[in-house]
Parts: sequence; structure tokens; C-alpha cells
Amino acid sequence: MIFLETKDVVKQYSAHLALDKVSIRVPEKKIFGLLGPNGAGKTTWIRIVNRITAPDSGEVLFDGRPLQANDVFKIGYLPEERGLYRKMKVGEQAVYLAQLKGLSAREAEKRLKNWFDKFEIEKWWNKKLEELSKGMQQKVQFIITVVHDPELLIFDEPFSGFDPVNTELLKKEILDLKKAGKTIIFSTHNMASVEEICDEIALIDRSQVVLSGNVEEVRSRHKNHTFKVEITGDRLLTDANLCKIIEQQKGYHTHIFRVKKLQEVSNSELLSALLPHNEIVSFEEEIPSMKEIFIQKVGHE
Repeated sequence: MIFLETKDVVKQYSAHLALDKVSIRVPEKKIFGLLGPNGAGKTTWIRIVNRITAPDSGEVLFDGRPLQANDVFKIGYLPEERGLYRKMKVGEQAVYLAQLKGLSAREAEKRLKNWFDKFEIEKWWNKKLEELSKGMQQKVQFIITVVHDPELLIFDEPFSGFDPVNTELLKKEILDLKKAGKTIIFSTHNMASVEEICDEIALIDRSQVVLSGNVEEVRSRHKNHTFKVEITGDRLLTDANLCKIIEQQKGYHTHIFRVKKLQEVSNSELLSALLPHNEIVSFEEEIPSMKEIFIQKVGHE
């Protein structure tokens, strides 16, 4: 089921066309990766979904119906540019911001203290934000984003500024939110994280969607018929009518060859032709990473 959908959304800022008929479908209870280079239109799309700005044309559907003003209470948004008050006490402003999302002060404090305890930052409740490290501030902002238990969560570069330990902590929390039935939009330049946690993606470039779909299906669609063959000898005997060797590497007691097969040749045919003449240790098709696909699609950057 599709939980959030934009249909042919257009947004123009003076002479700049930020979004050009952008149609994106975000499935329910999945983690959806919103990808693209800087200036592609991702932030504009997110701002429209959050009703911070309005599209010039097109339609935004939320849970199968047109997006309404009070739907913002069902959305949690963690922007890339963090916006907490540096001189204000952490707990005080967290309660205040939770109230803006519809929680009572009492309920907000109760939920926040549970989250602060979970993230082991309870001792910072009465400290000013400026006394916290960047990583601590990020944790506070994340907690404020999720505390009102929204149905849709939008994280824009959520791992920015985090060390590897806290990055893993945040990934775990995001995956737990998915298990709890939340729909999550995850905007990032970190392609390794996309492969690790995203179910589906849309890639925006120059104001348009240039690629979308299930992550594994997208990677599979961009295969280039290249295989990594590891053998015990130092010479791979091949049939030029089936494939050609494009690279050779020395392994530990083995040699590794990268071969490109002809498109009309099946994987089984290639392996069957290699087996009688070579002592094969491993035979693996290379599937391009999301980083490689991203660079291929937006290489002009």
C-alpha cells in the first residue's frame, strides 16, 4: 500500500525550476531513500510534503487522500540544518517543541525522559544546548522528531556529525521504528546506508526523478555482465566467443580475474565453459553498488 504520493509536482522559484513534474510513491511501513546531488530538488520536495511550502501544481496524497493542514501532526521531520535554541535548556525546549506537535506538557516530559534515558543523555536535561557536543545535540533533535509518535518520519542526513558508534545506534532506532509500523523517508548522500536500511529509492537529478524502485531490483537492473572468477592457477583459459578478460589480480595463493561475458550468453553457459579447463575457487557476478549507480546517473556533477 502507498502511504505518501506526489503526482506531477512542480515548484518554480523565480528563474529556477526546483521540481519538474515529480511523481514519487512511498510505500507504507517501509524505509524509502530519497537520493540526489545537492540542488537536485530533494529539500524542496520534503518542504512540500511538510506543508512548509506549496507546490505550483500537482498533487500530494497522504494515506490515500489529499494532504491536509492537520497532517503535519502525523509527521516527524529531522531537517539537515538543525534548528534548536542554543541558549535554552535542553529539556525545556524539548517539552516546548513536543507540545507544538500536540502533546500535553505532562505527556511530553514523560516520553522525553524515557527517550533521554534510552540514549543515555538524561544528565543533560537541565543543561543549555550550547554545552552539548554536536553528537549530543543530534540525539536531542532526533528524540524531538520522534517523541510524538508520528506515522511518517522524514530524516534528512540523520547521520551527519555522528561517530561510527552513534551512527549504528541511530540506524538501530530507525530500523526499530520501521518494525513498529512507521513509514520512513531517508534522505542522504551515504549510499552504503541506503543499501543497508532502505527498501525502495527515488533518485532526483536536475529537478526530475531519473531512477526509482526496490533497491535490490535497481542494483540488478544495472548489472553489466561482469564476473569475478578466482582460480588456483595464474592463467584463466576462456572462450573468446563467450567472454573476455578485463582485469587480473594476484590473490593469496590464487589469481582473480574479472571477465565480461557476451550478453546473449547465460551465466550457466559461461561457468560450464570455464569448469573443464580451470580449477575454480569462486565464481561471482558483480552487482553494482548504489554509490556506483548514483555516480553513473548524476556523473555530470
